[in-house]
Amino acid sequence: MIGWIILAIVIIVVIAIISMYNGLIKARIKVDNAWSQIDVQLQRRFDLIPNFIETVKGYMTHEKETFTKITELRTSWANTQTISEKADIDNQLSSSLKTIMAVSENYPELKANQNFSELSEELRNTENKISFSRQFYNDTAAIYNTKLHTFPSNIIAGMFNFEPRDLFKAESDEARKNVKVDFGSNS
Repeated sequence: MIGWIILAIVIIVVIAIISMYNGLIKARIKVDNAWSQIDVQLQRRFDLIPNFIETVKGYMTHEKETFTKITELRTSWANTQTISEKADIDNQLSSSLKTIMAVSENYPELKANQNFSELSEELRNTENKISFSRQFYNDTAAIYNTKLHTFPSNIIAGMFNFEPRDLFKAESDEARKNVKVDFGSNS
């Protein structure tokens, strides 16, 4: 009789380990999927930027530095490896795009340009999708990271080398500042 009890306990423990392992795998896959959704939206934004810059360039000749920065950020995106690096580039790019949008308010002929209006709307929609995707990613990463740190799944996570995921921090100190618009400089 004791043999059957020990066998039942062993079976229950094995099933629990398998269940926890599978739960960790499913959580990790959800995090990877959530990140890929951000990546898709960021790529969409990067695809829109060249047309947007070309439309705006003719009207905003003194914003050359911002255009150069956007081009450099777009190029450096391909070289990033981690979520933190991508988040930093994304923050810088968002700040630069906000600057252009703010400056565009002072150019009525630019605002009346249909191509500019359409591209601006596409960028706004994409920014909204990026924001939602970041939130979804952070939610799924938090669930996954919680599983990695709570008992008893933390034991299984440690045994199988599950690594925590960084949260996507969209706001930097720079992004929290107001956009500075200076019409006095002629670069």
